Amino acid sequence: MVSLVIDTRNCEQCGTLFVPRREHARFCSARCRVAWNRQHIGGPPTEASALGWTITAMREAIDRLLRAGRLDQPHAFAVISEAVWWVTMVDATLVRYHPDAYDAALASRGPADRLRVEGTFGGLRFVRNWMGYHADHADFIRPQPDPGHPGASPVAAWTWRSLPEPVLAGLPARGQEWEMTRYREYQGHLAGRPVGEAFRLAAAFLDLTSDSSLLGSHYG
Repeated sequence: MVSLVIDTRNCEQCGTLFVPRREHARFCSARCRVAWNRQHIGGPPTEASALGWTITAMREAIDRLLRAGRLDQPHAFAVISEAVWWVTMVDATLVRYHPDAYDAALASRGPADRLRVEGTFGGLRFVRNWMGYHADHADFIRPQPDPGHPGASPVAAWTWRSLPEPVLAGLPARGQEWEMTRYREYQGHLAGRPVGEAFRLAAAFLDLTSDSSLLGSHYG
């Protein structure tokens, strides 16, 4: 369902009310993030372990999607939904708890590639918020014919459909802004493209970022 994003939240370190620049921001400043890290130095191993099994589950979900042959629509939609859920969960975890590693992974890419990565994740977040809740799976996903064979082509070759602008009147102003950004990223980076393309890119980026997080101790 659509996340009811609030306009302000309290910093987990100093308690100051601040306007988050990111959906999962926890601290009002880098200074507070560093201070929190120092006070919770015993926490990272548990976080690393949780992140590790979450990434394993994501990889398995994406692998199932990429290997899936000709499936009926309900099964194909379930495979795609599972992959969306795991990708956005890992992405949110890295943004929330490992922002330095996440930013470093983005900064290592050229401008065009970085735009593509950010746009792909924004589009997948839009799918997470809307598909199956406010729009049917079939509104998002277009099965592709497989010439010479009955039924549809492999699931990874199915494409994302173009969608009309969502109605966001129930969200606060900042929530509307973020959701419209996700919608535009969906239209610009997913719509009309194969489903498998987005997940291959997402998996490669999250693998790189998580390796940096686990090996470099970027916690907070």
